[in-house]
Amino acid sequence: MQYNFAPLKKNLQSTEEWLSKEFSTIRTSRANPSILDSVRVEAYGADSPISQVAGITNEDPRTIRITPWDQSLVKSIEKAITLANLGLSVAVDDRGVRVSFPELTSDRRQEIVKMAKEKLEQAKIQVRKHRDEVNADIDKKEKEGGMGEDDKFRFKTEVQKLVDEANKKLQSMMEKKEKEIVS
Repeated sequence: MQYNFAPLKKNLQSTEEWLSKEFSTIRTSRANPSILDSVRVEAYGADSPISQVAGITNEDPRTIRITPWDQSLVKSIEKAITLANLGLSVAVDDRGVRVSFPELTSDRRQEIVKMAKEKLEQAKIQVRKHRDEVNADIDKKEKEGGMGEDDKFRFKTEVQKLVDEANKKLQSMMEKKEKEIVS
């Protein structure tokens, strides 16, 4: 008897991708344009991501340059970034908007690490939820007579191996992000 682990593997992969995306929006001391992905700008009567109304480039390791395609949006972009409360300095000049990443204080670094750990915990909860769903399905199939008790234990062991592997990947992502934040 075989059990299809493909849906579990797909769910674990999507959880890893979600955590990676969440970590990319967490601020470090380096200028990273992806931190602005969640910022929406009021443009032409609709909320749009900054990347759809302007070009975003790194000027130097601590500064991002936002060059709107329509100069009338400069004030809207400045306002949106300020309201997003990302701890960034925003300045308007003749070419667009400059976003500076100030040096992080040790207290702020600890807050950011704590926020990253909360995201990690959310991802681990998702992994446990996926594991529990598969284990419940295995139990159900065993009760219906679709598999023997030995198969049930073998499949549950396999599920746990996949879950442990996923948790290890999530933890290593967290360690890498923590190094980024603290350094």
